[in-house]
Amino acid sequence: MTATGASEEGVGARGAPVSGPWWWARRRSAVLDVFLAAASALECVAEGTSFADEAQLPELLGMLLGLLAGSVLLVRRRWPVAVVLVSIAVMPAEMGGMLGVVGLYTLAASDVPRRITALLAGMTVVGTLVTTYLTVQQEMVGQQDFHPPVWFAPALSVAMGLLLTAPPVLWGLYIGARRRLVESLRERADGLERELSLLADRAEERAEWARNEERTRIAREMHDVVAHRVSLMVVHAAALQAVALKDPEKASRNAGLVGDMGRQALTELREMLGVLRTAEGAAVRGASGSGAPERLAAVASRVGAKATDAKATERERTAELSGVGAAAESSSAGPSSGGAPVPEQRAGEAEAEGPCLAELADLVGQSRAAGMIVELLVSDAAEEAEAAEIDAGRRYAARVERTVYRVVQEALTNVHKHAPGAQARVRLAHRDGELAVQVENGPGESDAAGAGLPSGGNGLVGMRERVTALGGVFVSGPTEAGGFRVSAVLPAARVAA
Repeated sequence: MTATGASEEGVGARGAPVSGPWWWARRRSAVLDVFLAAASALECVAEGTSFADEAQLPELLGMLLGLLAGSVLLVRRRWPVAVVLVSIAVMPAEMGGMLGVVGLYTLAASDVPRRITALLAGMTVVGTLVTTYLTVQQEMVGQQDFHPPVWFAPALSVAMGLLLTAPPVLWGLYIGARRRLVESLRERADGLERELSLLADRAEERAEWARNEERTRIAREMHDVVAHRVSLMVVHAAALQAVALKDPEKASRNAGLVGDMGRQALTELREMLGVLRTAEGAAVRGASGSGAPERLAAVASRVGAKATDAKATERERTAELSGVGAAAESSSAGPSSGGAPVPEQRAGEAEAEGPCLAELADLVGQSRAAGMIVELLVSDAAEEAEAAEIDAGRRYAARVERTVYRVVQEALTNVHKHAPGAQARVRLAHRDGELAVQVENGPGESDAAGAGLPSGGNGLVGMRERVTALGGVFVSGPTEAGGFRVSAVLPAARVAA
């Protein structure tokens, strides 16, 4: 509990550490209390001398009593209750007027409970009233020619009691309430400042999380778009190496096709890096870069469509080649629809929204051309026929179809990497309110030569992130036959035709 309510022990104004001696928060407070104690001590010494003469006591004893009583004001900030009690105790000796006034003010301004303040103030009023009444009665007895009314002594006593008690108490209550209000406002301001600081820190954390999330999404999109084509290119190059000594002329032609595929992969990579630079510049200008992965997917689809037209003549020239030559040629064609030109409307949609379910047949065809035995099964054949009449229109939301496409693409790429020569089966099921896809492969052939493709371990993680981001379920793991299975179920609402 503080002495005056101005500040806590050991803490000065505005939360500053104590700079004064002992219990004083500031040096000027100590100087003020020393001055008040000295003035009160002089007053009490003078009044103590008069009391000693009237009571026929040694004058030195009266002076000593006054000095001790007046000096109590030094501890008014530390023990205000004790100061008021001392002032009440010396009232019969008619000393300590200044001591009582300053003590009552300090008590009212402190954090002492109000019931104690009221009790001590009442005791002071009663003490002052009794002392004044007795003094007036003695004075009236000593003056024979003074005959005041009967009410004079009681009225004067009450007036003196209220005059010496009410003003310091009321003023102390006002100062104490004002100080507490200032403390409350200062605490609220400090609390708001801390909250603003926490909000700023959280906003920075959210911004950093958003940046990391965007980097992850862009990296995942680049992995899905570029890694598949490069993996097929490596597979074709490995097979080309196997037949190089048997038929050098055929190997030379197929080597040219592999080189074309590499150039196409570099073109796709350059396109995506250009998109990243554009998105980065837009972010500096205040634009949102959350659509970067979708733009990357659109670039990949547009590049695939360009590759179809660019390689049409080359496919005709190398159609008679068998084995590895056919595989290299088919993979270099990229996503196509049986060699037919992509309609302008279809290309525009692919550029805007990325790959769709209609391109799964082309994706499976690429793996077949690379020598893998792949089977594509669609459970809803009637609706597939109806969808074919819509001319490649989307049956589901663009994000759903793109996610299914990426899952199948990455799963087939993993089969090329980890199970060369294995048979694969792709199942697509259209259900009420959801779309399910499963890619399962058997064990790889022991005598099949692998392409030695590196694996970063991010394929399954990326597939899981894509599916769970749409509220779907993703499961992957080995099968009892020694193969591997990837399954995904996504909630999907059909798009009106």
